[in-house]
Amino acid sequence: MKKTLVILAAGMGSRYGGLKQVDTLGSNGESIIDFTIYDAIKSGFEKLVLIIRKEHEEIFEEHIVKKIRPFIEVTYAFQDINDIPEGNTVPEERKKPWGTTHALLACRNILKDDPFVICNADDFYGRDAFEKVSKYFDETTDDNEYCMVGYKVENTLSDNGTVTRGVCQKDENNYLTSIKEVMNIKWNDNHDGVEFEEDGTYLPLEMGTPVSMNFWGFKPSIIGKLQEIFTAELPEGIKTNPLKYEALLPNHVGFLVNDNKAKVKVLTSEDSWFGVTYQADKPSVVAKIQSFKDNGTYPFDLWKK
Repeated sequence: MKKTLVILAAGMGSRYGGLKQVDTLGSNGESIIDFTIYDAIKSGFEKLVLIIRKEHEEIFEEHIVKKIRPFIEVTYAFQDINDIPEGNTVPEERKKPWGTTHALLACRNILKDDPFVICNADDFYGRDAFEKVSKYFDETTDDNEYCMVGYKVENTLSDNGTVTRGVCQKDENNYLTSIKEVMNIKWNDNHDGVEFEEDGTYLPLEMGTPVSMNFWGFKPSIIGKLQEIFTAELPEGIKTNPLKYEALLPNHVGFLVNDNKAKVKVLTSEDSWFGVTYQADKPSVVAKIQSFKDNGTYPFDLWKK
């Protein structure tokens, strides 16, 4: 068994204004993705799959991959807008791929045998998340039981705009009972509570609510289940929202849980989550990363041989 890290790095960065997956944030030229890979390696992960767009391969190879190849086995998976089930046609003006479930399905011929973490390229999760999922993989034998790492919603917000989060409910044994992708979450006007938009109205969201930051611990058995959901859902998605429909991983995991086709253990990380949703988030992220180097959490040069 080789624990595998799968990174979602095919996004366009429309709100950020660029290819933020490789944007420099660390004092030695690192991107957030460098720290994610470093933490995974330190937690026992031996393989990396980068889900990107084919046209970005040279950028990732130059900025990220060539320096990490001595430390971890690397494979690319390419998310292609035209890679959809037979019988469907890509709308003529559609530019963006089909969401995070579709991105994971780009790995369907790669992720055959090994358990894997899948997470975002532009989010800082902290090593605790990787260590907990690594331990979970070591201790869990049920092929249809998965896990996720949750964070308190108030610890995942941006001061510079709204965010989308997978809002979670769990039972007394910390198994996920429901998850819903909620858009336009933000601090309220007094900055003492959280709210989200629904049908044009902002409603309160309880502080402390666990949310998914797209940090999942899966086994290969998830692939076929997600393929089935995506195949069934896509025609209606194209019909009702041809340019913007997305197959979202948290929603589809929720479907599997509701249908008793999967169990998902909710693990809680003790580390802080942060990310760069907007350009204005960058200075605070740079400062946080530097503080981790200053206190010895990370070395100055992550990839020194």
